[in-house]
Amino acid sequence: MQLKRVVVTGLGAVTPLGNNVNDYWNNLINGVSGAAPITRFDASKFKTRFACEVKGFNPEDYFDKKEARRVDAYTWYGVAASVQAFEDSGLGAEGIDRNEIGVIWGSGIGGLDTFQTETFAFAKGDGTPRFNPFFIPKMIADICSGHISIRFGLRGPNFTTVSACASSTNALIDAFNYIRLGKANAIISGGSEAAINESGIGGFNACQAMSTRNDEPSKASRPYDKDRDGFVLGEGGGAIILEELEHALARGAKIYAEIIGGGMSGDAHHITAPHPEGLGATLVMKRALKDAEIDISAIDYINTHGTSTPLGDTAELKAIVNVFGEHAYKMNISATKSMTGHLLGAAGAIEGIATILAVKNDIIPPTINHTTADPDVDPKLNLTLNKMQKRIVNAAISNTFGFGGHNAAVVIKKFKQ
Repeated sequence: MQLKRVVVTGLGAVTPLGNNVNDYWNNLINGVSGAAPITRFDASKFKTRFACEVKGFNPEDYFDKKEARRVDAYTWYGVAASVQAFEDSGLGAEGIDRNEIGVIWGSGIGGLDTFQTETFAFAKGDGTPRFNPFFIPKMIADICSGHISIRFGLRGPNFTTVSACASSTNALIDAFNYIRLGKANAIISGGSEAAINESGIGGFNACQAMSTRNDEPSKASRPYDKDRDGFVLGEGGGAIILEELEHALARGAKIYAEIIGGGMSGDAHHITAPHPEGLGATLVMKRALKDAEIDISAIDYINTHGTSTPLGDTAELKAIVNVFGEHAYKMNISATKSMTGHLLGAAGAIEGIATILAVKNDIIPPTINHTTADPDVDPKLNLTLNKMQKRIVNAAISNTFGFGGHNAAVVIKKFKQ
């Protein structure tokens, strides 16, 4: 069977660095941090009192007032990003068969804020069960893909992947596979998350996973720095339109880049910690490269998972050296979570967008907040520290790894007909 080629024809983003793709990208390449003290609730008693919140977002720009109250914030962000991407792609034009367009979304948690609100209200009551009739439809992790398909009348494959912080990269790989197998002409893929509340902050604090650098929030996410002390929680959503090449060419679509491969693996090691030698990360990159049928020497950039945790950062870099050998020192590597924070299940979506735009624009976004070298980090690696770098980016990899040992990587290259 001849597999079909898959290209990117639309992008949309709601992030801590901006509520559209242009603002997000410009702040990313300029090294802007999205971290600041939490405004959503009184965090004064929490170990971590800051996060990378979405700023200035109005759900009524995308929903009417009544509908906005009936969906969780994670769905706000996902639908908003998808509206942007759908408009960007031009797939709404007359004559395009929407029965052959699907939605494959990713979210690690779904409607955490809704779950918290409803259970807090019940706990404060007299024991009488008074739950919002939209409680379950607002909360479930698959509902955002349902809202997106309803919004545009899309009747192709429709589901959500859940693999913690690898969720939206898994969604992208599934979308890529469905299209290249001829099961859809186009798919809106990506992911969204909204976990900045008491439960999200408190839960990750209990895991001892987050930074507690409360005196310097904007400098707290510092991948590869000797003094890193955990990730910074982020929120938002990213949408990527994947489309079969001939379908895109036939309608004269703008093409950002081509998706050429994806890999998945399991660490089989620990529920939260990565394999110390990066075994799962090594396997996932090897599988992605094999699927893409591309040589290691062709990769110019890796957007790493790079969360700013002591164990995770070094394990991933070990894996990169294991996979690429001497070529590891010729590539650029960067961790954009240093600016956006960690969007959990939406991380792969917004980092996929960053990688696509790096390939399109030949610009590597930086790893900010690096001040002190870690003796466990190979000094020969180009981690794109503190300032963006310009170089030709013909092909790149975006890595995402999640609790439970879930690993996913996607390979993106410049489109050439």
